Amino acid sequence: MLPNGFTLLQIPCLCSSATCILCRCCPSTGNSTVTRLIYAFLMLLGTFLSCLMLTPGISDQLKKIPGFCVNGYVDCDVLVGYKAVYRVSFAMTIFFLVFAVLMIGVKTSKDPRAAIHNGFWFFKVLAIVGIMVGAFYIPEGPFTRTWFVFGAAGAFSFILIQLVLLVDFAHSWNESWVVRMEEGNSKCWYAVLLSVTGLLYIASIIFFALLFVFYTVPGGCAENKFFISFNMILCFIVSVISILPKVQEGQPRSGLLQSSVISLYTVYLTWSAISNEPDRICNPSLMTILNKITAPTLSPQNGTIPWWDTQSIIGLILFVLCLLYSSIRNSTNSQVNKLTLSGNDTPMLDDTVGNGSDGEDVEVRRVVDNEKDGVQYSYFFFHFMLCLASLYIMMTLTNWYRIFNLNTITSKWPAVWVKITSSWVCLLLYTWTLIAPVVCPNRDFN
Repeated sequence: MLPNGFTLLQIPCLCSSATCILCRCCPSTGNSTVTRLIYAFLMLLGTFLSCLMLTPGISDQLKKIPGFCVNGYVDCDVLVGYKAVYRVSFAMTIFFLVFAVLMIGVKTSKDPRAAIHNGFWFFKVLAIVGIMVGAFYIPEGPFTRTWFVFGAAGAFSFILIQLVLLVDFAHSWNESWVVRMEEGNSKCWYAVLLSVTGLLYIASIIFFALLFVFYTVPGGCAENKFFISFNMILCFIVSVISILPKVQEGQPRSGLLQSSVISLYTVYLTWSAISNEPDRICNPSLMTILNKITAPTLSPQNGTIPWWDTQSIIGLILFVLCLLYSSIRNSTNSQVNKLTLSGNDTPMLDDTVGNGSDGEDVEVRRVVDNEKDGVQYSYFFFHFMLCLASLYIMMTLTNWYRIFNLNTITSKWPAVWVKITSSWVCLLLYTWTLIAPVVCPNRDFN
C-alpha cells in the first residue's frame, strides 16, 4: 500500500480512464471534474517548466543547444531563456490544439474519443515531452517572430476568457454573501459585505493614484494620462450603473461588490498595459520606483533585462486562480459552465456518489463516470481554452517583449493596445451583465 490510499493496482490507471482511481482521503467526485484537474495539473507543469527556462542557471545549459545563442546577441542569457519559453509554449499549444480538434462533437462518455480524453495519461505525458523535445530543434529563422504574433493573438483571446471567469466569480461571490445575509445574521453579513466592498474601492483609488504618480510626468506621457483617467471614469460609471433602480429591478443581487472587483482588476489591466510602453520615462521598472532616490536601475533598453518581474508574477497568479476556478466551478448558474456547455455537473464534495455498493470498503472513494448521458462540459472548448492559456503564459512570462532583428528584445505599442483594449472589453462585458435584463426583458438571465 502506497501513501494516501494509492495501491499498486492503480498504476494501470496511467493508461486507462480516471474512473479507476481509488482514494480513501479524497471526496467522491465525477470523472468530469477529475479529468479537468489533471489537465490543469499538466498545464501547471508546463508553466513551471517555462518559469524554469528563465532562471539564470538554465540559460548556461541552453547556450549549448546549436543555434540557440549566436555571437552578436545583446543579451544572450535572457534571449535563450525567452526562446526556450517560446518552444515550451509551442509544445503545450500544439498538444492541446490537437486534442481540441480531436474532441469536436463528443456528446457522451460512450464516444470512443471520450476514453482518450479521460485517460491514457502516461501516453499523453510522453506526447508532450516528445513535442517539446522536437520543438527545441526547430530552426530559428522566422519562428520566434512569427510565434510572437500567434502568442499575442492567443493571449488576448485568453484574457477575454479570463474576463468571463472574473465576472462570473464576482457575481457568484456577491450572490453567496447576499443569500447568507438573507438567511442568517443580516447585520453581520451586511457589515462584512460593506467592509470588503469599501476596501476594494479604496485599493482601486490608491492604485490609480500611484499610476498617476509613477507612470506620468509633467508635460509628457499623454497616453498614460489618458488610459488612467479614462479607465478611472469608466469604473465610476459602471459602479453607478450597478446600483441604478432599473438595473436593480432586473438584477436584484447586482451591487457594488461586483463593481469593486471589476474596478480593481481594471487597475491591474491598466498597469499591465502602461508597463509595456516602450518609452522608459513613462514606464519605470519596479526597482526604479523603489530605488528612485537611492540608486538608479538600468532598463531593458539600456542593456539589462530582468528575467523576472512583478507583472509576470501577478499575471501568473491570476492565471493559476482562473485555471483552477474553471476546473472546479460546478454551479448550474455559472457562466463558465454555460460557456463550456456544462449545466448539471456533479458537485465535487458529494459524498453520496460512488460509495461502494459492490462489497468494497465504503470508506474508499471511487471516481465515477457521470457523463454517460451527456458530457458535463465541452471537451473541445476546454482544450481550446488551455491552448490559448499556453500562449498567454508565454506572453506573460516574457512580459510581451518582442525579439527584434534577432539581437534585441523590446516592448512595442501593440502589446500596450492589446492589454488596454482588454480592460475596456472587461468593463463592457460587466456592464452588459447588468443591463441585459433591462434591454432584453423577455430573456432569462438567471
